[in-house]
This record gives sequence, C-alpha cells and structure tokens, in this order.
Amino acid sequence: MEKLKPRDEADCLEIVKWAVADKKPLEIVSGGTKRGYGRPVEAAALADVSGLSGISLYEPEELVMTARPGTPLAEIEKTLHANNQELAFEPADYSKIYGKRGGSATLGGILAGNISGPRRIKAGAARDHFLGLRAVSGRGEIFKAGGRVVKNVTGYDLCKILCGSWGTLAILTEVTVKVLPAGQRILTVIVSGLSDSDATNAMAAAMGSSFEVSGAAYIPADVSIKSATDGAIAAIRVEGTGPSVSYRAAGLAEMLKPAGDCRIEKTGDSRAFWRSVRDAEFFTEHRDRPLWRVSVAPMSGPDVVATLRGQADIRAVYDWAGGLVWIEFSSEAGDDAGAGIVRDAVRPHGGHATLVRADDGVRRKTDIFHPQDAALAGVTSRLKDGFDPERILNPGRMYRTV
Repeated sequence: MEKLKPRDEADCLEIVKWAVADKKPLEIVSGGTKRGYGRPVEAAALADVSGLSGISLYEPEELVMTARPGTPLAEIEKTLHANNQELAFEPADYSKIYGKRGGSATLGGILAGNISGPRRIKAGAARDHFLGLRAVSGRGEIFKAGGRVVKNVTGYDLCKILCGSWGTLAILTEVTVKVLPAGQRILTVIVSGLSDSDATNAMAAAMGSSFEVSGAAYIPADVSIKSATDGAIAAIRVEGTGPSVSYRAAGLAEMLKPAGDCRIEKTGDSRAFWRSVRDAEFFTEHRDRPLWRVSVAPMSGPDVVATLRGQADIRAVYDWAGGLVWIEFSSEAGDDAGAGIVRDAVRPHGGHATLVRADDGVRRKTDIFHPQDAALAGVTSRLKDGFDPERILNPGRMYRTV
C-alpha cells in the first residue's frame, strides 16, 4: 500500500484529486488508534493526516478552540487544563483495547467517530460540541461549514453529518470545538453489592434527582477493577465547586443508602476510576476477544445482558446510566463474533449494537455497525453520492457499499 503524508490542506486536496483521477481508494488515518473499529478498508493508498497538527486558535474567554485534525488529544487537554477548561463531552481514548499505546488519539479521530465519554449523559455527544470545520470532499473540493460561535444556523449542519462518518465523506483539515469550564472537584458515590437491575434502578434514581449527576456506571462482580475490592459496584459522579460537590455527594449517598452499602471516593481516586470507564480499560487484557458496544434505553440494558448470558460466556460493563453497555465475549463467540445473538437480543428494545473489536477476517464478513433499514440506508447512500461519488474515501469502512 502506498503511504502518503499530507502537510497541509493543499496537500490533502492534491491527494484526493489524484485518487479520484486514478480511481485509487484512500484509507484515511490520523493517530491510527481506531483502525480496528469498523470494517477493514481495502485501499490502494493510505493518507496519514497526523502531520496536520497544532492549535491554530484558542480563546478561553469565548469558550472556543480551533485546531488541525491531527492534533493529539493529550495536547488539547493539556492546553485546556492550563486554563481550567475541558472538552465537556469527555472524549475517550480506545487505544488500549486494541493493544496500542494510550495517549495517541487525535482530535480529528475523536470527531470522525463521534467518540463521547461518561459525561455524555449531562453534556451531550461530541457532535453537540462541534462548531465548525474545513475539509476536502471525495470530489476533490475544499469546503467549510459552521463557524466559531455556539449559535450558528446558516445552511445545513455539516458538522453533525461529518461527525460519526468515520472519514467516509471528507478529510477534515481544521475543526472548531466548544470548550467549557472544568469542574474543580470530583466525588463519586459508590454503592456496593447490587445486581444489574438494582444498579440500573439506583442510577435512574440518581439521574432523576436534583444532584446534577455527570456520570453513572455499573461494574459487575465478574469484571476486574483495580479500585474496587467489594464486588459489583454502581458509581455515581458529581463535579463542580468544592462545597457544592460535597453537599451533592452526601445527598446522593443518603438517598441511595437503602439500595446498598455506600461510600464516597475522593477526587484522585474518582479521576482514575472514570478514566477507566471512559476508555473501556476493563477490556484490555484479552484483546483476542470480540467486544461489542450496545446502546439501548437505560432500563433495557439488564434484559439484553441477561438474554446474552443465557446463550454465551460474556462480561458486561454499563455506562451512561445503563444506556451504553460494553459486552465482551469469550474467545468462543463463533464466526460472526456473536453478531447474530447480540442483535437478536437488542432488537426488541429498539437499540443498536456495534462490533468494536474482532479479528480482520470476522470484520470483513460481518456487519460492524448496526444494519440500517431501507430508508436510512438510502439516506446514507445519497450522502455518500453527494460527498464522495467515486467511493474514494475509506470505502466500506462503515457499510459494504459506503
């Protein structure tokens, strides 16, 4: 495979024009940490955009940052931390579940995948913080969309269309994101010894309270976690200024006391715990095992997991108050990595399931992203026709024809 490394937007444009003219499909990568997410791309050349790096504009008072897509997430977070700010959607770094070094995720890769962490339940997804962009389409045309202000309603919201498109529509060359003040303190209320359904009820009660929860996760007893020695735990996070956080954590602990034994974890331990939840670090030991990311209504998660436990050897972790369930199969998941039974279990609940990790052979013949109905597939195909009619950019990564 021919490897290309553009230095700027002009280089990206020339590469795409060359690829279109010679009908050579391109695989687009940045940090390369998520190449195992999606179907393997059958391409003639690889375009590594990690050279498009650096923060080009940062206005802390305006809560906005503009950077090139290859900028490491670690650099973004370090700059924001110096100003007591953060990316509120809490972007995850999935490097370790693929056996890669952590800390190499890039801002462009995060937005291309719409990757959001535990705070999504409070702050929204990555696409909700994506304000503007410059990009090169698969037609070999430079375009821009959005702007550098939070309220921008001119034309179609291309930021939301491209966010989560996994590089199949355009090559991002510059992105603008909203930033927000970071919480000064973090406390986590830990409730021990709950079953899956009881934990889901406890998380729902916390989410419905007035205590402004910013994270809610459940770790069953069969999942290894360094910071827990008491079996299954439900974890509820609160963030903000010191006195407010202490009051809210105490109130949550008192409210949840009837559900099980409660304790409050201090800020340092809380940060480490939520980093593990954010990056799915519970599933880094057995990287040969299929790993699924299932999204359902929060109260439906335990039913999906119970159905699968009756058919296969699995481990599960709940995030987003039960709305996101990570499911790892044993190595005996079958030729489809468990796709048949996972999607059968999800179907009655109206959710969707994505195969996040499997070997290349399975990924080539299995639907990685949840199959679309005819109407939605038609919209997806028309979008591809509009942005990349020759199927040059990351062909087949999301769906076989897209």
